Amino acid sequence: MDIEGRAGALFSPTTKIRDKPSSGKRSPNFSVPDTEAGVHDNPTNKSWRMVLTLAYQSLGVVYGDLATSPLYVYKNTFAEDIQHSESNEEIFGVLSFIFWTLTLIPLLKYVFIVLRADDNGEGGTFALYSLLCRHARVGLLPSGQLADEELLGYKKSDCGADDAGRRGVVCIVRRELERRQVLQRILLVLALIGTCMVIGDGILTPAISVFSAVSGLELSMSKEQHKYVEVPVACIVLICLFALQHYGTHRVGFLFAPIVVTWLLCISIIGVYNIIHWNPHVYQALSPYYMYKFLRKTQRSGWMSLGGILLCITGSEAMFADLGHFSQLSIKIAFSFLVYPSLILAYMGQAAYLSKHHIIESDYRIGFYVSVPEKIRWPVLAIAILAAVVGSQAIITGTFSIIKQCSSLGCFPKVKIIHTSSKVHGQIYIPEINWTLMVLCLAVTIGFRDTKRMGNASGLAVITVMLVTTCLMSLVIVLCWHKSIILAVCFILFFGTIEALYFSASLIKFLEGAWVPIVLSLIFMAIMCIWHYGTIKKYEFDVQNKVSINWLLQLGPNLGIVRVKGIGLIHTDLVSGIPAIFSHFVTNLPAFHQVLVFLCIKSVPVPYVRPEERFLVGRVGPKEYRMYRCIVRYGYRDFHKDDIEFEKDLVCSIAEFIRNDHSTTPKGNTPELEKEEKMSVVRSGIRFQEEDENVDDKPGPSSSREIQSPLIGPEKKKKKKVRFVLPESSKIDAATREEMRELMEAREAGMAFILGHSYVKSKSGSGLFRRFIINFAYDFLRRNSRGPSYAVSIPHVSTLEVGMVYHV
Repeated sequence: MDIEGRAGALFSPTTKIRDKPSSGKRSPNFSVPDTEAGVHDNPTNKSWRMVLTLAYQSLGVVYGDLATSPLYVYKNTFAEDIQHSESNEEIFGVLSFIFWTLTLIPLLKYVFIVLRADDNGEGGTFALYSLLCRHARVGLLPSGQLADEELLGYKKSDCGADDAGRRGVVCIVRRELERRQVLQRILLVLALIGTCMVIGDGILTPAISVFSAVSGLELSMSKEQHKYVEVPVACIVLICLFALQHYGTHRVGFLFAPIVVTWLLCISIIGVYNIIHWNPHVYQALSPYYMYKFLRKTQRSGWMSLGGILLCITGSEAMFADLGHFSQLSIKIAFSFLVYPSLILAYMGQAAYLSKHHIIESDYRIGFYVSVPEKIRWPVLAIAILAAVVGSQAIITGTFSIIKQCSSLGCFPKVKIIHTSSKVHGQIYIPEINWTLMVLCLAVTIGFRDTKRMGNASGLAVITVMLVTTCLMSLVIVLCWHKSIILAVCFILFFGTIEALYFSASLIKFLEGAWVPIVLSLIFMAIMCIWHYGTIKKYEFDVQNKVSINWLLQLGPNLGIVRVKGIGLIHTDLVSGIPAIFSHFVTNLPAFHQVLVFLCIKSVPVPYVRPEERFLVGRVGPKEYRMYRCIVRYGYRDFHKDDIEFEKDLVCSIAEFIRNDHSTTPKGNTPELEKEEKMSVVRSGIRFQEEDENVDDKPGPSSSREIQSPLIGPEKKKKKKVRFVLPESSKIDAATREEMRELMEAREAGMAFILGHSYVKSKSGSGLFRRFIINFAYDFLRRNSRGPSYAVSIPHVSTLEVGMVYHV
């Protein structure tokens, strides 16, 4: 075989080895092109035209839930606890609470403070937790490496040398967190509680939004009629909403922003009309003095009604959670200049109307539609239903995203993730979660049939997430921003006190609906904790039972077995050492592949990993063993490539490592080989080409024969030709040339994937609770979980599963 080494040469062995069936038909599940562009490009610095475009688009994605809150805030506040009187102190007091709550929480806390705590452009509970994991070693991901801290997205800002006092406080806080595992677990539980409440909100928000929008029918028909129409119509809308999720929001997303803009303009105009027509002096209620008068008059009933007032800020967390799709500036502009003033006008208009209508003619509770002029009530009803659907769509999509993040970080069983758009980042669909959300959402709607109890449930979920964000933000202020600890304490005292007041008012209504998010969060929390615990124990077993390199050296270059053509990919969670699955395999089968790759696909606590930083490659044993370790790193928001592109990138990365590797590994039993292999970040400059060729089946000088597939006629046969295109000015020596040739020959022969099928059992002598968690709960989740994401679309003929029992 003649291989050329000059610049730009195409390496192509002339061997006639047939390709394995791994090039067969692929599953379409992972055929979406990879749209990653390294670290997320935050468009804040782009032109004002782009910023304004993003601000307009954010209205349909971020603010749907927040914009529809006027539908049910007054109705829930005045449901049973308080009644408005001739003095209007109750109405004005509620309006004052709404105004200052909207001003302090969404505007001051989120727009001016929390949005700045982005993780490379990403927001949400896991973004805050990811920031803390990087600035203090508090993450419980077992496969962390020092090399991960060299990622561009793994940026940490250190204190300046001129601020020794502040740096000392940061070091003290960091040291306490790193030293005490209890604090680390509390931090993880906080993040999981916030995550579980977001998932619960994904169940409750569609129910209350759609049901409140449909409740406008009560003013257009008799009480006997509407109670039989309201629930079925709401259920039909919800079923249609969840049934359309698999199409992806990009197909109807262009309608979202116009619907929300129309809705905001509609409630603003109605609000201005009611202010001018009914009570122009309602602006006086914006004074904080009316909050004091309200609480002094209503006392305990007023405190309990705060659970209804709380609903005016539902959806505020979406500004931070959906930050990755837009930019800080665009979200701030959209909220400050349109959403915030529209909501204030809407609530003022309702208060102005109610201040002149103390006795509502119908028997129904105070709601949004009573303040809408009768002539436009039907059009407003239609717009409200559409806006409720948009708001529900946003929280459902957010639930999909946060479950994907949990799964990437080892806190949730792996589920089927479908990318619904190859162009728009982050649009995913998870079938199992979608139908689970639909069933639970319908159960809440049919079971409650009342916005009051739905509001109690939704309010508790919302305020819990906000409390978690406040707690994590106080740590971010100290550890990540290196601000004074006094500032962090002031932050948590100020906002924490306000949110704790609302939390207590929501929690007191436990039996009136607030139990729902608690039960839902406990269920999802149990799933996450069990999965995380089982994953950690399984990894610890792998570490404790990995095979030493000395054992490998004793086998010799052929490993004591026949080395056949091809590449063997051995999937493992270990980032160093030889997994026990390999020794289990070679002691039971007499042959293995000429090139072995120990493949580890892991998540790192950053949202995105640049393509040139994705692959870490190193050797396992001496060069003549042809054994490599490849660690593929993904961020928790990264797309995973489809299997064909993944195979090509993997082979190119190994070839690039071979070309740049100048180390010589000593033979024999040396202590150095017991240490972790030296890993290199591979920025591949080699391109990969693979093409089919038809070769005449003519007798050659060799006496060897090949067995042909019956699918190929005797006249012609196909072979897979592999070529590496080297960059300019590339020089390689004879040994490197030979190693790359063997890699090409192995790739031509095909790839085989060796996957471990683990059976996790508790150790003998374990307690009853531990046996239940491992033998039943974790085993059930494992059997219903999917395998590695890249392995989903691998043809079965190229996959080999090796079973092992893990006693943990």
